[in-house]
Amino acid sequence: MEPNTSQIMSKKMSRVSLRKTLRALRNELSDSQQQHASLAVRDNLLSLPAITDASSIACYLPNNGEVDLRPFMHACWELNKRSALHTSLPVLHPVCKGHLLFLRYTDKTPMRMNKYNIEEPVLACPDVIPTFHHQVILMPLVGFDANGNRLGMGGGYYDRTLASIQTQTIRPKLIGIAHDCQQVDQLPVQHWDIPVNRIVTPTQQLSFNRA
Repeated sequence: MEPNTSQIMSKKMSRVSLRKTLRALRNELSDSQQQHASLAVRDNLLSLPAITDASSIACYLPNNGEVDLRPFMHACWELNKRSALHTSLPVLHPVCKGHLLFLRYTDKTPMRMNKYNIEEPVLACPDVIPTFHHQVILMPLVGFDANGNRLGMGGGYYDRTLASIQTQTIRPKLIGIAHDCQQVDQLPVQHWDIPVNRIVTPTQQLSFNRA
């Protein structure tokens, strides 16, 4: 079982300190704990109507102890045999610095390492899926609280990318993916932080009412 940090973390901690502490906790998880978390998150996601009703879901590949979504993506590809459900992965935008593109992803997609040493699809314009065409975007995070606030790695890539679609009437559901040990009592937030609609962990599905 993962440790729960919700009682020992405080809003008084800086975002830098929180990132350092939570990343260390996440990296202490054993291989078996990581595998269990990945499968539990897969099952929790597949129980959500927002997932099973979607036709396009943005995912991510794990880095630095993040929950591994590859079992979930394999399940999506199985569903795609019966319905038009596609997965995509984020790619560093080649023109708009600090932004992301999303490219259609399968197990046959050519991959490359980006400047952060994270694997991403080789950029191919026909495979680009506009952000607003997704029904769901699954987002990695470093920390979260019970109010649906998300603490990312600090680069602001998701916040910048998603800011442009926040005024749209129909936009993707944002689901943060985390280990249980990444929960804190209350996150210090900034005005540019975009909260999520839901948090999914191995043991929790937290939902937040957002327009």
